[in-house]
Amino acid sequence: MDSITNFDSLIDGFLLNTIGISEHFLTEDLSQSLSLTLKDLYKKDKLVAAKIGNNKEESLQIKIRTDKIFWLDKNHDNASENAFLKLMDSFVLYLNQTCYTGITGYEFHFAMYEAGSFYKKHFDQFKSNASRQYTMIFYLNPDWELKDGGELCIYHKNGSTQNISPTNGKGVFFKSADLEHEVLLSNAKRMSITGWLKIG
Repeated sequence: MDSITNFDSLIDGFLLNTIGISEHFLTEDLSQSLSLTLKDLYKKDKLVAAKIGNNKEESLQIKIRTDKIFWLDKNHDNASENAFLKLMDSFVLYLNQTCYTGITGYEFHFAMYEAGSFYKKHFDQFKSNASRQYTMIFYLNPDWELKDGGELCIYHKNGSTQNISPTNGKGVFFKSADLEHEVLLSNAKRMSITGWLKIG
């Protein structure tokens, strides 16, 4: 499946159901290289405990979230990070050209959920800063099984819920301010990349 087809599957799903899902957005090679990078960062203790809020309001709240993260940056000159960010550059360009979204930037981080980790129900857009427009999540779990938990639970505005399994290569796309969501308790190591497409 080519990149444009994957782009369309995310966008079309979002337009139809408020959330886009592409089962194989990341190729097997890219998923593998990203997971190896994340595992190496974890082994070297480069991940930090994730916080909630932004700027002066940022704080560590272990009753709300317990994942560990590492921000991606082209300046790291890491081949897998750069390949992923190049893919995001292409997606943003395509999204702006087809949907006139006006996205001007993005931010992404690796996330590691150890066994027993979770992230309680929340929105991704800050109350004090509306720059985050779209949330994107990509999963790096080749051996994920149902018993491992860690599903993304989406709370739709009509009152229904939707659980999304964190299977390898899957991409998820939704409006940051619109869908409340949580990461259910993970019973095994759960790896992903999470980020936001931004304006301003």
